[in-house]
Amino acid sequence: MSTRRNMAFLALITTAALALTACGSGDPEAVGAAGAKPGAKSALPTNDVVSAIPEDQAAAKLLPADVRERGTLTIASAVATAPGAAFLEDGRTPVGLDIDIADATAKVLGLKLKREVASFEAILPALGSGKYDLSTGNFGVTDERRATLDFVTYINDGQGFAAREDSELKEITDLTQLCGLTVATGAGTTFEASLAKNVGRCKDAGKKPYEVQTFSDPGAQWISLQQGRSDVAMSTINGLRYAVTQQPNVKFLNEFKRLDVGFAFKKGTALAPAFQAAVNRLIKDGTYAGILKKWGVEPSAIETSQISPPEKK
Repeated sequence: MSTRRNMAFLALITTAALALTACGSGDPEAVGAAGAKPGAKSALPTNDVVSAIPEDQAAAKLLPADVRERGTLTIASAVATAPGAAFLEDGRTPVGLDIDIADATAKVLGLKLKREVASFEAILPALGSGKYDLSTGNFGVTDERRATLDFVTYINDGQGFAAREDSELKEITDLTQLCGLTVATGAGTTFEASLAKNVGRCKDAGKKPYEVQTFSDPGAQWISLQQGRSDVAMSTINGLRYAVTQQPNVKFLNEFKRLDVGFAFKKGTALAPAFQAAVNRLIKDGTYAGILKKWGVEPSAIETSQISPPEKK
């Protein structure tokens, strides 16, 4: 995903120039955004919750010997929107929940991460080829993905819906409620897969099928919704909740399905036990709670990290 496209999305999400100024205090109310929804908290927090984290030797010993000796791993990060991951106004510095969790976990393991920004749909196939050691990008753990990848969970997020304020939609509890509508969602996501899997149910119910519009660029997805070219957006719960506070004339409808979210690895990775131990260390010492509080996603907390758990039904 290009820097230009990411910056375009960040500008869109407040319907004007969102002031993503690095705020040393980390106070999200310290910088206002011209044209943002009244009362919106527009500045991305930049308070440091990572640098003081000490290495945990017990967790680090679970790493493969060659990784410990090398001391670095390559991580692919999908950077699209807060609170998961977004760019500051320099267009180069990624910040967000995924960024902090990954950096904190690396600190526990005594590792340095070489981060590469990549588009969501390109990351998972690249893991299998060995291009990256691991990745973040709000990757939901599904049974289909577990067949070819390993995961180490660090939050619970999932699928939700948003629509324009003038929409008659209030809550979506079944995908057949989308019949006859146009749904905007991200390319290569669990949302796209769920919609594709269930579209036939409209025909079975004697209704017109819904149309799915997929976007690699989140900014284009929101433009489609705002301009009326789509009727509803399907995306992450946390991402939607944030987005509707930052732009006018849109509303969060409801949570649809919760999913565990985790670091993604090549199937059979030897890194998973160490990363699981590191996340659990962060949970135990309170650092994890501090990171989630920074990004306002405390309801997504997990009690313990798991390796490739079964999909939540």
